[in-house]
Amino acid sequence: MEQRLILASGSPRRKELLQNMNLSFDVVVSNVDETIDRTLSAEDLVQSLSYQKASSIAKSHPEAYVIGADTMVLLDNQVLGKPKTEENAFQMLHQLSGRQHDVLTGVTIIKGKQIVSFYERTLIEFWPLTENEIWNYVKTGEPMDKAGAYGIQGLGAYLVKKVNGDYFSIVGLPVARLMRELQKLGFKNY
Repeated sequence: MEQRLILASGSPRRKELLQNMNLSFDVVVSNVDETIDRTLSAEDLVQSLSYQKASSIAKSHPEAYVIGADTMVLLDNQVLGKPKTEENAFQMLHQLSGRQHDVLTGVTIIKGKQIVSFYERTLIEFWPLTENEIWNYVKTGEPMDKAGAYGIQGLGAYLVKKVNGDYFSIVGLPVARLMRELQKLGFKNY
């Protein structure tokens, strides 16, 4: 019997990570409203958002393994979302300069009535950045569609001094843990 894997995300980074795992999968973008519920902890919030994404697609595909994911950047327990303007991106990066912050990625896998949700926390430390360095990075456009206003897999790697945890979780999908959780649900990746 053929297994079907669906990524409920339009993120090119998540798609690339699954492709690198040599998996056959479909992308079905979830259009859930990603409203932040301030009553939830950051850990519960990333799992809740990943569940909403996965469940919105799983309803139409009960035979498939559906993966939903959400990534969030936290500085002093405050969520840094995607910047709306270049000035907003500059402010976020200025706040992160020379400091440590957390990246949380929540993942939910749904297969029929089976549901698994988890999150990975990774600690990142930035180099101290000059205003000129920040503006040069902002002007590349890379920060504009990324939580916390940087992409570690691109030019943003220049900003990062140290990573403690799962690098792939920062990019958007903790693939090693994901594969183990899929296997527990009966997915065969060989």
